[in-house]
Amino acid sequence: MHFYDSERIGLFIDGSNLYAAARALGFDIDYRRLLNLFASKGRLIRAFYYTALIEDQEYSPIRPLVDWLDYNGFTMVTKPTKEFTDAMGRRKIKGNMDIELAIDVMEMAPHMDHVVLFSGDGDFRRLVEAVQRKGVRVTVVSTVRSQPPMVADELRRQADTFLELLDLEQYIARSHTQRDDRAPQGRDEDYEDEDDLL
Repeated sequence: MHFYDSERIGLFIDGSNLYAAARALGFDIDYRRLLNLFASKGRLIRAFYYTALIEDQEYSPIRPLVDWLDYNGFTMVTKPTKEFTDAMGRRKIKGNMDIELAIDVMEMAPHMDHVVLFSGDGDFRRLVEAVQRKGVRVTVVSTVRSQPPMVADELRRQADTFLELLDLEQYIARSHTQRDDRAPQGRDEDYEDEDDLL
């Protein structure tokens, strides 16, 4: 995929979807490296990260990540999860961020040339189509190399470009020697070969 130097880029990250895809591929995301990679491809207008938070817990394992992202260039969009009991009497927690992501993409579309959507959720196919009609190119980042694949076929077909998450691993993976799970790797890297990929 070619990114143009003057292109206005927006990243829209479905946090739980990206986390599940990276985990299925066996690596952790270094969010600083991810941000730097796409900032090097054009004019990064905004990087949104969407996640639901369990509010009644004393400690939330995702809270340190959310705080780090918020202080380091990401626009955080969160909402509390909802708890319910299913038909079998099991306690379930729901925290879908699809509407928030879709609204933000539509609102930001006039200010962007290229949307990069980090999600494989087929519910976003119609959103991608609507944004394309506004003249915005859309790249979907997810994976077909996990079992089962994490990207819906209809979303992959609708996107202008599909980027395989595993192909980005060398540019955005967190170092195995990094001890602090909350913060991405602290070094700024020179990305020499990613132009072949992107």
